Order: sequence, then structure tokens, then C-alpha cells
Amino acid sequence: MARTILITGGAGFIGSALIRKILAETPHRVVNVDKLTYAASPEALAAVADHPRYAFERADIGDGRRMAAILAAHRPDSIMHLAAESHVDRSIDAPADFIQTNVVGTFTLLEATAGYLRDRPAEARETFRFHHISTDEVFGSLGEEGRFSETSRYQPNSPYAASKAAADHLVRAWGHTFGLPVVLSNCSNNYGPFQFPEKLIPLVTIRALEGRPLPVYGDGGQVRDWLHVDDHADGLLLVLEKGRLGESYNIGGHGERTNLAVVTAICRMLDRARPDPAGPRERLITFVADRPGHDRRYAIDPGRIEAELGWRPRHDFDGGLAETIGWYLENENWWRAILAQRYDGERLGAGPRHRR
Repeated sequence: MARTILITGGAGFIGSALIRKILAETPHRVVNVDKLTYAASPEALAAVADHPRYAFERADIGDGRRMAAILAAHRPDSIMHLAAESHVDRSIDAPADFIQTNVVGTFTLLEATAGYLRDRPAEARETFRFHHISTDEVFGSLGEEGRFSETSRYQPNSPYAASKAAADHLVRAWGHTFGLPVVLSNCSNNYGPFQFPEKLIPLVTIRALEGRPLPVYGDGGQVRDWLHVDDHADGLLLVLEKGRLGESYNIGGHGERTNLAVVTAICRMLDRARPDPAGPRERLITFVADRPGHDRRYAIDPGRIEAELGWRPRHDFDGGLAETIGWYLENENWWRAILAQRYDGERLGAGPRHRR
């Protein structure tokens, strides 16, 4: 049965991939609510902008009156909440933005949703879902062994992680205290097409193509669990449609790699696809001072979503990385426009408050 899904942050990297998938593979209608901050990419939705089942509302989730009006106008059957400030390095330089959007914005959206549901028929309330999308960073840092599960202790170590942890707790509280029908998910590091160039994989790819130094924090031994954005979108839809009310689901790609291994792999793939006359691009790797409070290792145990909902990632990391690099090579106009207008490709996370 066709439903109306309201997606916050739908012009972002994960949100846009989710919207493209919903419109291509389901009968559902999508309402995209996005403030269009620096990291938004309307170009990622150009192919669906005129789709008959797509609507866009430019709005801030922290504006309660606006959100209430949007909910009343579109009458969604579900909300998928992705809107967030999402870069750890930026949260080090400007934590207030993260508190405002990720904490206050989530609270405001929850209040608007609760008010909207009070006026809905009983049958609509019973089938409604508020799906909150979060990150593995809320759990803190792992040692050399083990993986995060849904019962792992929260121990956020950056302003970004703390703001997302607070949002997670707010969503659970509104579910437990006020009966809001919620589900949650926490994902590992995403990668794929249309990712904003401040993130590791597009940043290294672009700088390597330009022959610029490739900054690697510390010794590069930090481990991340990489998840292709399309696989994540598959998992999100399953959690929305089949996840147990009040439960959380971890979504990880079985793609653990050190940061240095990822950077090295990008260099070698680019050398094969577009050789540099100056020589192998690994020469550009430059070790720089680590960012404050850098977590050493993340890894997700996706056992619950695999066992309960039948989800499996379709991309292995090496194949997905090669596809992603190919996309950036073929879509140079997209990222060059961003570099010219919104982001200079320099390292973040070492702003004035941390300089000596």
C-alpha cells in the first residue's frame, strides 16, 4: 500500500540516496524537508525533482510552527529523521550548531510529531512510525576487538557524537513516556556517490586528483567500518517497515579498514584509472597532527537487522570503493562547483580554539 513518508535532511548524502531508492523501488510518496545548509546537494535529487510522488519543503526542523504546518499539509504516515549537522571536525570548531540542530531540532520535531498524531484517527496512529537515524559514534571508541551492538553503552567523545546521543535519548524518551511510535537505527561510516567533499573518501579522491597533499590524522591507524550508502538505504527502509516498535537496529557494512589503508587504496585505484605523470599518488600522503579526542576504532555488529529483517549489504568495500571513485571521476563538474562555492578542501577540526 502506498504511504507518505516525510524525510528530514533529504537533500543530504544519505537522505538523497534514500529518496531516490523510495521513488524508484516503491509506490510511496516522499516529502523532503531540508534547510539546505552548505552540505546539501539538490543536484543529487535533480533526477526526481519533478517526480509526481515527490514534494520539497525548505524548512528548519527547529521551527516548530513550520514543522506543524508541513505535517498538517502533507499528512505523512511515517517520518524518517536524518536532518543533522554531521561532521565531527566541524563539531570541534563550532559545537553550538550541532546542539541547536541535532538536539533542539530533534526535540522540536518530536513535539510537532506528537501534536500531529493527537489529531489523527486511531488507525493512523497505530501504523505511524517515527524512524530516527543515528550513528555508531554515540558508543565511543572500541579496543582492538569486539563490535558495537544495540546494547552497547553510550560513551560519546566528540560534540557531534554527544549531540546525536542526546537525540537518540530524546527519541527513546518520547516513545516510552508519550507513546510516540518510534524505531531507531545506528549506522557505521557511509560512502558512495554525492558525498560532500569534506568527508574522507571524497576528500582524498579529489585532493589526489589535484596532486595536493593527502592529510592523514596521527598514524592513520584509526579503524572505521564502511557501509555503502545504497546498502544503508536498504536497511533504513526495512527498519521503517518491519522493525519492532521501540527497538534500535545497528547497520554496518562488514568493511573495517584503517584510515591509512583507505587512503592507500584510493591512491592505487586512481593510479590505475588515471595515472599521474608525477608518479604514484602514495607520495602525497602526509601525516598531520591528530584531531582532538579522535576515537581509535568503530565496528558495528549488524546481527539483529540481519537475523530479524533479513538485511545484508550488497557491496563489499573494495568493489564499492572502486565504484565510488569511478563516480567522482565521471562527475567532476559536481564536486568542482562545490569547491568553487562552498568548501576549499582544507582540513577541518583544528579551529582557533585548538590552535597553539
